[in-house]
Amino acid sequence: MSASTGISLKIMATLSSTLMLACVKGLEGALPVGEVIFFRSLVGIAPLLIWLKCQGGILQGIKTRNVKGHIGRGLAGTCSMYLSYLSLMYISLTDATAINYAAPLFTVLLAAVVLREKVRMNRWLSVAAGFAGIVIMLSGHLSLSGPPRLTVASLASSVGVLLALLSALCTAGALIQIRYLSGKEKPGAIAFWFTAMTGATSLLTLPFGWPLPQGDQLLLLLGCGLCGGLTQILLTLSMRFADASLLAPFDYSSLLWSVIIGMIFLGTLPENMTLIGASLVALAGIYSVLSERRQRRRAVSAALTARSETADLTPD
Repeated sequence: MSASTGISLKIMATLSSTLMLACVKGLEGALPVGEVIFFRSLVGIAPLLIWLKCQGGILQGIKTRNVKGHIGRGLAGTCSMYLSYLSLMYISLTDATAINYAAPLFTVLLAAVVLREKVRMNRWLSVAAGFAGIVIMLSGHLSLSGPPRLTVASLASSVGVLLALLSALCTAGALIQIRYLSGKEKPGAIAFWFTAMTGATSLLTLPFGWPLPQGDQLLLLLGCGLCGGLTQILLTLSMRFADASLLAPFDYSSLLWSVIIGMIFLGTLPENMTLIGASLVALAGIYSVLSERRQRRRAVSAALTARSETADLTPD
């Protein structure tokens, strides 16, 4: 097995994740978001439990000593999921996917403010370029020149964009929490407790009324759950064969999948401004990841050189 295996698994994970969102989009808001998330969690936890069983035991895989950390990650991730699913009622799958690329940009900002991480100039430049790409994407939905004209379509589009941006911000919060948990908790535990929390919190919406899914709706709910659970497994497996820094640029393959799935199954084509802006965000993100990877290699090389020189100067 090589790093190419990890990359292949990562690309498959982005495809699975995009298919999950396509199932949500296919429901066209016919079912409450809380009900959709419940089915996504209920069905999605099944393949996760099977995988944990094959890895050496469910109880061992989900054991945790950091309940507060999982609660923080779960709340941020759950908010992100609710907002993301809601945004799909108002904007296209490609638009929602592209706007979610703001999450890594928000992560850099939160890491600097919350974790007090030192952010190098090249990352700030990539963040600036990324937000420029976001503005370009938004220009396709919001009129930035001329007299304002409020229509039902423009209002719905604006609401969808706002929900997608808030989802990206919550995703960034979840990523920060995952970064904190990763050194202390097993990946299986992080995935399990997140899924359990989303399922539990979705039950709070039950009193507001959950209609019984019919025909295609039930198939889409099952597809959403299975793809969601499969995504968790594929992402975890990809980390076994390649470093996170190597895999990160392949997150942006989700844009290609969203365009293809949107064209084939949803009958939608992305706007030019969306593709231009998303491409700029993707390039900025890839540049940031590759730059950080190159700097880490230089730091490791310098440390090894210094250690070697110290060993040569040490008398026998």
